[in-house]
Amino acid sequence: MLKLKETNKIKVIDDEPKRFKLGELYDKYGILAVFLVMFIVFSFISPVFLRPTNLLNILRQSSMLGILAIGQTFVIISGGIDLSVGAIIAITTVVVADSVSKFGIMPAILIGLFFGVVLGLINGLGITFGKLPPFIMTLGTTSMASGLAFIYSKGTPIMINGPFLNIGNGYLLKVIPLPAVYFIVLLVISYFIMGFTTFGRYVYSIGSNSEATRLSGVNIRLNIIKVYIISGLFASITGIIFASQLAIGTAIGGQGYELKAITAVILGGVTLGGGSGTIWGAFFGTAIIGMLANIMNLTGVNPFIQTFLTGVILIVAVLVRRER
Repeated sequence: MLKLKETNKIKVIDDEPKRFKLGELYDKYGILAVFLVMFIVFSFISPVFLRPTNLLNILRQSSMLGILAIGQTFVIISGGIDLSVGAIIAITTVVVADSVSKFGIMPAILIGLFFGVVLGLINGLGITFGKLPPFIMTLGTTSMASGLAFIYSKGTPIMINGPFLNIGNGYLLKVIPLPAVYFIVLLVISYFIMGFTTFGRYVYSIGSNSEATRLSGVNIRLNIIKVYIISGLFASITGIIFASQLAIGTAIGGQGYELKAITAVILGGVTLGGGSGTIWGAFFGTAIIGMLANIMNLTGVNPFIQTFLTGVILIVAVLVRRER
């Protein structure tokens, strides 16, 4: 006689066929594949592309956007967005340019970082305690910071000279551009924070399900404020490099950088709704945008087309991510 053995385990059979999801494939291999394909194609389009000097130039030119994208990654993973980073760059450039001649390099840098942290703090407080949507709050901060930049500079560019210019134009070991060094250092630090600290886990958790995270005892407000402070800090670091590279502080500095940073982050695999993505994704997203800009310059393409392509890339990246 055949006996059936009872068990407490219940086997669930899923009859629904598995669907191919482009978003899931992109999560695993997409950004790296796009980077490699573009790298190979561009190397055939222009013989200059693979020259070490050109590759280092791409890294140098992409570093400011990369630093900005890292800060934006913290924000978007937490479920928010920061539109004020371009304006923070602007106010940082003018206060730093003015302060260098008055107080010296180090005080000027500290003043610039202070502005970034304060504006990031204002964003965080408005979103958490004021309960304003991140889009509205950071849009308001954009107008505030931009207005301050024009008031402070009176709409006139402030010229910079002296050793301060080495910050954005110098080289490590006479080979590696210093902006690239800052970018890589901040990239590694941010990777460690997001991957190996309690704060990093909280950021992912808040982006995935803020209410469940709150019920588990996590201080949501404090961690969101930290995220926006980090974004403001990284924007001010970008502003300092910007002022040094161009030897000028201007109230229109940083215009459009917020769009490029968001594009780099989304292109790098970070979900716009929050809860997933990596810091390294921001690196590859930045690299792709940097290579695209470089090949356009090498081939003589109208630079205004880059702005158009940035918008196209952002739309396509978001559409692909929506399939998840």
